[in-house]
Amino acid sequence: MQTTVVDHRPQRWLYRRIPALDSLRRYDPSAARADLIAGFSVAAVAVPQAMAYAMIAGLPAEYGLYTAIVMTAVGALLDSSRQLINGPTNAISIALLSAIGAVPAEHRVEAAIAMALLVGAIQLGISLLRLGDLTRYISHSVIVGFTAGASLLLVLDQVKNLFGLTAVGGAHDHFLWRFWLTMTRGGAVHVPTLLVGVASIALVLALRGLKRRLGWRLLPEFLLVVVVAAAATAWLGLDAQGVKVVGDIPASLPAPGLPVLDYGFVHDMASSALAIALLGLLEAISMAKAIAAVTGQKLDMNQQCLSEGFANFIGAFFHCMPGSGSLTRSAINQQAGGQTQWSGVVSALAVAVIMVLCAPYARFIPRSALAGLLMLTAYRMVSFHEIRYHVRASRFDAAIVVATAVAAFAISIEFCVLIGVFMSFLLAVPRTGNMLLTEFVVTPDGGIHERLPDDAPCGHIQIYGLEGEMYFGAGVSLEQHLETIEQRVRPETQVVVLRMKRARNPDAVGMALLEKTIDRLVARGLRVILCGVKDGMLVCMRKCGLADKVGMDHVFLEQPVRKTSTLLAIRHAAELVAEPCPLCPPRQETVRGRKLYFAL
Repeated sequence: MQTTVVDHRPQRWLYRRIPALDSLRRYDPSAARADLIAGFSVAAVAVPQAMAYAMIAGLPAEYGLYTAIVMTAVGALLDSSRQLINGPTNAISIALLSAIGAVPAEHRVEAAIAMALLVGAIQLGISLLRLGDLTRYISHSVIVGFTAGASLLLVLDQVKNLFGLTAVGGAHDHFLWRFWLTMTRGGAVHVPTLLVGVASIALVLALRGLKRRLGWRLLPEFLLVVVVAAAATAWLGLDAQGVKVVGDIPASLPAPGLPVLDYGFVHDMASSALAIALLGLLEAISMAKAIAAVTGQKLDMNQQCLSEGFANFIGAFFHCMPGSGSLTRSAINQQAGGQTQWSGVVSALAVAVIMVLCAPYARFIPRSALAGLLMLTAYRMVSFHEIRYHVRASRFDAAIVVATAVAAFAISIEFCVLIGVFMSFLLAVPRTGNMLLTEFVVTPDGGIHERLPDDAPCGHIQIYGLEGEMYFGAGVSLEQHLETIEQRVRPETQVVVLRMKRARNPDAVGMALLEKTIDRLVARGLRVILCGVKDGMLVCMRKCGLADKVGMDHVFLEQPVRKTSTLLAIRHAAELVAEPCPLCPPRQETVRGRKLYFAL
């Protein structure tokens, strides 16, 4: 009987690249019920938020809803995190406003869609090059400082909508200058507009208090306030009294279309697109990690970058603005009991249904009501505890927080992100390039340990350990340590043992520095022994010719047994000494009835 062998590799690859499909293998009715409840809960918040975030970027409200449909669905299918919800976000909308603020109003929608395409392409490139793990070298202080600066910028930007002022200033003027002109020349405060905004804020706070008291975690206070504000505007005719409203929203789903992209736009917006792409990845990864810390899920950072890239890239073909992982909606999804990525798909479908059925009534939503909701969101974005913690932790963390926050509103949002990333690398790169040097001694009872100030070293054998990344970035540090070894060599020294167990990832620079030092030591009549050499280190040494120069009888590979390569190397060094001193390690297996042992 012939046995048929089924190749499951394509299926495994598909599950790995589309995690939502993998979750279906363990899906059951209870998970489906939880995802439905969580998806509808997220949609109740997503609708008013999406409209408000589009307004931040100076776009019609429907483009925020398009993003909450397409990007949320695509991101959910590909997300490594089971609870992260993608879509329009506060931070990305502020960054987008800063990037396309100088674009004429009639071309701003095209610019936003093209920006989504560029952002998605950059994020896909980061994922395909498997650079997602590099985000761990970007300090969380960047997010803390950005959030503080962006929140202040958001509040200042929404003051005109809350007070009913007329925006003054050109698109090329600095934001703070436009804000000053608007406050001084934007006309008198429109009282009905202000009352609507303040009433919306008060109603949200009241509903939140009621929700906490009654334990109604899923009460959609934002959606209820938007509905009440729109109903009051339509009933009292507030739009006829000068209260500005959102306006007509098409009752149709986003249709596919090609983004308008030209060389001039790409050239002018490349740096902004890079900043928004990095910000989006940082935002999504930070939230995914925060959720995973609660749920215990293991994340794939490159898969997370892939999902963000695809969500933005595909969204650009459906008239979407750039987006990322949402803090508010992701938290609601988790708290509502969302089990898998399909809760995000349910949320996207629910937003689509709400848009089709309720679009004719959305035109009455007051802009001041949305401005009030955005101001509350901005306040909740800022964690004063995190700010205090990072400012007190170290001067470098404090510098990143302050520089990023100030640059957010004093220069531009996207530039502040680049400043924070650059400062993070200034901190991370020197640390990865800092090698350590340790000197070891052999005690009279046979113990091998790090040399203490009162330890007398052996005059004939010197033992050193190198630790760290042995690549070009550590060249200066490695060279200094090798020079120290040469300086400590005394006239009576005969053997130098270098412990390489903790040295990692050698490159041409590291090998060249080590080889030159060994050449100089050999020229002085010394023997050099290398121990704890890993397989990767040995391969590099052989390719560079260093293994042949030292001699394989003087190279001791890392041992997976109790008799370590360091003990073997030190005993071999003792055999090379012509006339051992009292402090020399023993040549035999035991010394004074005690075995030679490694006591770090």
